[in-house]
Amino acid sequence: MSSEHNPLIDALIYLGSAVVCVPLASRLKLGSVLGYLAAGCLIGPHLLGLVSNVESIMHVAELGVVLMLFVIGLELDPKRLWELRKVVFGGGALQLVSTSVLLTLGGLAAGLPWRAAVIAALALSLSSTAIAMQTMSERNLSNTPIGRAAFGVLLFQDLAAIPIMGVVPLLSPGSSSEPIELMSALRGVGAILLVIGAGRYLTRPILQVAASTGLREVFTALSLLLVLGIAQVMLMAGLSMGLGAFLAGVLLAGSEYRRALETDIEPFKGLLMGLFFIAVGMSVDFGLLAEQPLRILALLGGFQLLKLGALYFIAPRLEVAKRQRLLFGSLLAQGGEFAFVVFGVARATQALPSDYEALLTLVVALSMALTPFLVLLRDKAAARSAARDAEEPDAIERDGETVIIAGFGRFGQIVGRLLFTSGVRATVLDHDPEQIEALRRFGYRIFYGDATRLDLLEAAGAREAKLLINAIDDIEESLELVDIVRENFPNLRVLARARNVTHYLELRERGVEIVERETFESAILLGRHALEQLGTPPYEARELAQLFRRHNIRNLDLLAPHFRDENKRLSLAKAAREELEKQVERDRAVLKREHGSGWHPEREET
Repeated sequence: MSSEHNPLIDALIYLGSAVVCVPLASRLKLGSVLGYLAAGCLIGPHLLGLVSNVESIMHVAELGVVLMLFVIGLELDPKRLWELRKVVFGGGALQLVSTSVLLTLGGLAAGLPWRAAVIAALALSLSSTAIAMQTMSERNLSNTPIGRAAFGVLLFQDLAAIPIMGVVPLLSPGSSSEPIELMSALRGVGAILLVIGAGRYLTRPILQVAASTGLREVFTALSLLLVLGIAQVMLMAGLSMGLGAFLAGVLLAGSEYRRALETDIEPFKGLLMGLFFIAVGMSVDFGLLAEQPLRILALLGGFQLLKLGALYFIAPRLEVAKRQRLLFGSLLAQGGEFAFVVFGVARATQALPSDYEALLTLVVALSMALTPFLVLLRDKAAARSAARDAEEPDAIERDGETVIIAGFGRFGQIVGRLLFTSGVRATVLDHDPEQIEALRRFGYRIFYGDATRLDLLEAAGAREAKLLINAIDDIEESLELVDIVRENFPNLRVLARARNVTHYLELRERGVEIVERETFESAILLGRHALEQLGTPPYEARELAQLFRRHNIRNLDLLAPHFRDENKRLSLAKAAREELEKQVERDRAVLKREHGSGWHPEREET
């Protein structure tokens, strides 16, 4: 039986191709998006031909984008959304206008009539929310300044897609200059008001009823019904389904059901997003590419360069750091989902020549597939740039500093701020250019360079300094720095941060006397609070925490001489654990005899 008529076989093909291609792409560090796109290309009608009905699959897969925008909305309450207004409406509008102008000029240069050039430029100026957000999520960029800037631009594009589709018929050759129908505009406004009203006044009571049943599947079904129902209302009004879902998510962001909604929808979102990327891969027409390779590659290259240039230009206006502007452009340089819709409207109104409509559709699909490669190329370029910069570290201006801080990440910054506020002068070394650029804006005197380089340590005054605080993140680099200092600056006292017990023992083995594990003290404090929440009196919880702390440090001192003898380490660790359990029992008995079962504030203070 043909897979075209059997949805079950289609589903097996989709899942099988994804299971093969996505892990392979992830293993090659190409990202899951490229894996899904490759799966779609492979099974699509233009290669193996296992699935042929691309358009129907795309309609279903678009629900993944709808669910994604709903989940994004859940993370943005109205207050936070208002805070992003400058990025959304300022940066987004600047991107749309600048990109459209450049692409219009490019279209005219390619021989398109001016109406068709404007339509193509408006469509191509829109980026893929799905691909950009997925790529940022995989790289943990969503909550960074570059992530917020990219999200603001994408959100404005989603808002602008509807007016763009309304403008396309007006640019068709046989159109009149009449304005858009009043009823269509009123219908759109009414749909938005309906979504806002339902999100604010109706959804919480309905969700409360579903939650009161105690049946998880009922709440999940209602969650999906809510999102898909809102999407259908917006679609009937001629608006974006994703926009309605996003608005609903924003209105429910402050709801007590926010986490439950997110948890229930996330699996469906992930599957449908994967199906969307597969459908995009299936839409790549390799036959057309084989017929006109030079023309298509020229259009693709010109489009990507113009859009990348426009994004790089506006990046400073969105406060994107200089070293991240190329990444910002790479994330948004592709065509978007709405381009397919705009091209469809243009085809129906004969506003775009049919041969160009097919070519531009292929260019958009190829640009989506190229996004992971663009990001990887940017990473390689950034790495080469960092390597060149590493050969030329900053010239260090010393001014009587007595302390050197190597590594100014989350740990080193806390140490440095304490010293600075206490009047201690320090020379700070770090080799993360983006981190340095950000910290310099706050007034820190921080120098770029690899702290494990002997010449840089000399320039930083390692021979005259009293202390070196080793706060480097990477364990191997941290140990290398200690070795270099011990060999070349024996009088420089080293205080070090340890990432884990093994790192701690290796530092002690190298003669570093003062070593602090980065999570040890905070974990003990949290454990103490946990004991108090479970009913242990605060005084007793504090004593137990201190007992554990002293015992743990003493045990590590005993383990240090036997660090390389695994059998001895295991034996000592087991004996120490048993000794600690017995000591805790004895101390709890003493505490109860001395203080009773209650808590006395005056004893806590003493």
